[in-house]
Amino acid sequence: MAGRVLTCQIDGQDVSGLEESTILEVAREHHIRIPTLCHVPGLPEAGACRVCLVEVEGAARLLPACVTRIAEGMKVKTESERLLKYRRMTVEMLFAERNHICSVCVSNGHCDLQWLAQTLGVDHIRFPYRYPALPVDSSHARFVADHNRCVLCLRCVRVCGEIEGAHTWDVMGRGADCLVITDLAQPWGESASCTSCGKCVQVCPTGALSEKGKSAGEMAKQRRFLPYLTLMRGGNHV
Repeated sequence: MAGRVLTCQIDGQDVSGLEESTILEVAREHHIRIPTLCHVPGLPEAGACRVCLVEVEGAARLLPACVTRIAEGMKVKTESERLLKYRRMTVEMLFAERNHICSVCVSNGHCDLQWLAQTLGVDHIRFPYRYPALPVDSSHARFVADHNRCVLCLRCVRVCGEIEGAHTWDVMGRGADCLVITDLAQPWGESASCTSCGKCVQVCPTGALSEKGKSAGEMAKQRRFLPYLTLMRGGNHV
């Protein structure tokens, strides 16, 4: 049963939504743009990227819009100099953590991280690059996993577990040294649980997961299947 309808303010505009709704959901229902990276319609939220931070009146810190539920009388700001500063910093750190070379990436021109940088006006990186020595796993017959381009959004982990039900992908390590792995850190091509459905590849926001045979700029992602699958399953992920 749906909950109560609550009224709040986003950027000075009176809006309403069900009490279980998040700030991001209500904002999008009212055509208010909040940038995101780990969010994909049809997937459960993770709050992993922190790009969707917003200011909530009375809160001591910035809050992620994707996992913060609305409250009666809540006042939210989605745009300010402070928010722009933090969003730019977040995107810059994502670029600095791994080895993102857009000109030779299969997702060049189709990359969510690249689009975010352009939208937020990130034209240079102020942080020292880490240049980690990360592997490229091409053991799968159809797909490639390039950890140099991974932003740890966990989209692949969530779609594999919540939509496909295979639970092939997981996370190993801590902090900036985290890696997404298949099964118990086995090569992807040796995974016994992978169904080769390709859902993880299609929801990946960068060139970290791609189809074999794609050259620079050729890996455009198709994500429209997720809302459809969620609707057909009545909102129950299996």
